[in-house]
Amino acid sequence: MALGGGTFLKQNKVLPGSYINFVSTSRATATLSERGYAAMPLVLDWGVDGEVFKVEADSFQKNSLKLFGYEFKDEKLKGLRDLFRHIRAGYFYKLNKGQKAACKYATAKYAGVRGNDIKIVITQHGNDAGKFDVQTFLGLTRVDSQTVSSMAELIPNDFVDFIVGEIALTSGIQLIGGTNGANAAVEDYQSFLDKIESYSFNTLGCLETSPEVTEIFVEFTKRMRDESGVKFQTVLYRTPSDYEGIINVQNEAAGENAPSELVYWVTGMSAGCPVNKSNTNKVYDGEFTVNADFRQSELEAAVSEGKFILHRVGDDIRILEDINSFVAYTDDKNSDFGRNQTIRVLDQIANDIAVLFNTKYNGNVPNDAAGRISFWNDVVKHHQELQSIRAIENFKPEDVVIAKGESKRAIVIQDSVTIMNSMEQLYMTTVVQ
Repeated sequence: MALGGGTFLKQNKVLPGSYINFVSTSRATATLSERGYAAMPLVLDWGVDGEVFKVEADSFQKNSLKLFGYEFKDEKLKGLRDLFRHIRAGYFYKLNKGQKAACKYATAKYAGVRGNDIKIVITQHGNDAGKFDVQTFLGLTRVDSQTVSSMAELIPNDFVDFIVGEIALTSGIQLIGGTNGANAAVEDYQSFLDKIESYSFNTLGCLETSPEVTEIFVEFTKRMRDESGVKFQTVLYRTPSDYEGIINVQNEAAGENAPSELVYWVTGMSAGCPVNKSNTNKVYDGEFTVNADFRQSELEAAVSEGKFILHRVGDDIRILEDINSFVAYTDDKNSDFGRNQTIRVLDQIANDIAVLFNTKYNGNVPNDAAGRISFWNDVVKHHQELQSIRAIENFKPEDVVIAKGESKRAIVIQDSVTIMNSMEQLYMTTVVQ
């Protein structure tokens, strides 16, 4: 008979033998989460219907035709190019509910007017009368080609679903009937907010300017930040909100269908800005023509009113100050909360510590002194990382105090941090001798 062996929970085995546990070192997740994730609802000519879809920056460049219906350099994607200049990935939702284009051979994969630019061409395959080359074109671009004996053999591609029927030669049959549908309503924006609530992102952007829509975005942002503890900022066009979670863009994009097009770029800049940086004085590197001619007095008034504004500096268009719409300062929330760099650091702390607790400690670690010390170590490590990249300063481990809460399940953290801000003002006195 073999000696005892296996694993153990308590040292209470009867037989002699080797009882060995192999465990991984507990991996602290007290690291800084990456920024660069944005979310936007859009009216699109092509794209996934009724669901949030994620697009990585490299995928946008390589697969824009499949994802949005247009080549990367197309004028139709100018706003998205502005957005993707500074983000890693975007979460998008198609607001409009139109009709799919179709013909006798195929139906467009998605609803929208872009489906009307799809054409099916069927030719004989070489000298084989029983074989056919079925090609799918979007505009002048061939996006798919299959060689088959019948329509039943065709496999759906990224642009159409084929209809089983009789196959015949055709120099080109156009899909028709694709529409973008009615203008997006408040309910469509609310559907987006309901769906995006379960995603994680740094900045939410909305191009719509009607008060009925901007109001629900403001309320959504407040509820998520203040009640659910989900920290992000929202970029809106000319929407004074007196709230640190709302960035109130003032500049108009000249000559565009919507004056709010600059929201694309500001959303990307906000989402992609590192936690230890500021967007103050950053140069606009997008493709829109920005109305940015203001008098000094207008710029001063804009800052005092919490307006995010770009201004002209020589040949450049630059961000005046990286601020949000919060202006009603109090003793508990002073002017620091009006600066987006401060909010990014505080949001980073809130989001990272919540993820740390929920993934490593919640339901896993006993609420005793050892467990609380372990959590304290991870919080301190996280803050030391922030200090090492100069997002906060003067941090000492004793600034974090973790104690048992009122119930046996609860813990309480007292945390003190000093936010580092970028240089923005120079006061200089020169003594001439």
